Amino acid sequence: MNLLILSQYFWPENFRINDVAQGLASRGHKVTVLTGLPNYPGGNLFRGYGLFGPYKELLNGVVIRRAPLIPRGPASNVRLALNYLSHAVSTCLLGPFLIPEHIDGILVFEPSPITIGIPARLIRRIKHAPVAFWVQDLWPQSLSATGAVRNKGLLHAVDLLTQWIYRGCDRVLVQSEAFIEHVAAQGVPKELIEYLPNSAESFYRPQPSSPAASSSFALPSGFRVMFAGNLGTAQDLPTLINAAEILRNHREIHWILIGDGRMRPWLSEQIRQRRLEATVHLMNSLPPESMPSLFAQSNVLLASLRREAIFAYTIPSKVQSYFACGKPVIASLDGEGARIVREAGAGWCVPSESPAALARTVLATSRLTPLELDAMGRRAEAFFRKNFERELLLSRLENLLTTMKFRAR
Repeated sequence: MNLLILSQYFWPENFRINDVAQGLASRGHKVTVLTGLPNYPGGNLFRGYGLFGPYKELLNGVVIRRAPLIPRGPASNVRLALNYLSHAVSTCLLGPFLIPEHIDGILVFEPSPITIGIPARLIRRIKHAPVAFWVQDLWPQSLSATGAVRNKGLLHAVDLLTQWIYRGCDRVLVQSEAFIEHVAAQGVPKELIEYLPNSAESFYRPQPSSPAASSSFALPSGFRVMFAGNLGTAQDLPTLINAAEILRNHREIHWILIGDGRMRPWLSEQIRQRRLEATVHLMNSLPPESMPSLFAQSNVLLASLRREAIFAYTIPSKVQSYFACGKPVIASLDGEGARIVREAGAGWCVPSESPAALARTVLATSRLTPLELDAMGRRAEAFFRKNFERELLLSRLENLLTTMKFRAR
């Protein structure tokens, strides 16, 4: 098949679609990705990219075509809106010319913003190619949950746009089963909605814990609670800091945060103001391939989201990475994310935005034996292999794309 993938984000930005595209290409499909210039999550264009591109690259058999955009910049809702809209407009204007050949199918990856669906519908019409829209975030609910938009009129307009996009697709894929009812409520027939969870790259696998690996990253000795990923408003980082403050006198417990995002400056300042430097350690983003060896040096891995109705329907993609590495998980989550951890028997769940509950759980976990922790980690890995394994889900996606039909309107 000649496949086109539409995503505002792609390599060298760290998103699961990078691995999906390369996986499809390795199976013999011709894969082209139409994306933007990389600037997530820091807000500035990555080194080596600028006004003059590069606008065409090759990554392990995947052709990358880029459209210009306004970078996200600092933590500003106005700048973020310009980032979303500029990419949608430039992709609409340039996309049909950047992809001149025949297309058998289009896969749209939507972790936010929904505006990626605008050029998808346009290119679908021009190329007469069916579209599978892979929903990672629900809009407009994500906008209101993160506080990015509070104006009811604007949220209603985004809701209408979302309906128009969903209804213009030939299949709608959802990363969480809890998304199905929401997508159906937007007017999509249920027979066109398919549950397709995220997997994890093949390098996410259990690693031996070795002092050499630990010392290379200068991790503190003691009981290590590790959080890795985007440091944004959705991740409920105030709860983490408050829990760390509750346990500040337990110097053997160390909170290790790895990542970047809009909340990183706030985190750094809170650690300094509260004098938590001895137990809270903020590390820079690292290549994804480095994470399994770091996970191996942790005792438990932490996933968290704010207490918002929409987040209760979401499975944070880090859960799959954590499970794949065979590590026990503390889930400061409500809804689907917590359900997955409970069903796997892979860790502990506490309500979102509950610092005292999180602190109690971390303290209790720190008193378990290595054998007890290892048993939970093995259950996590087994659950991943059964439900989220990469080749299994790639085969499901490949079958969906090859059997998808263009629905005339």
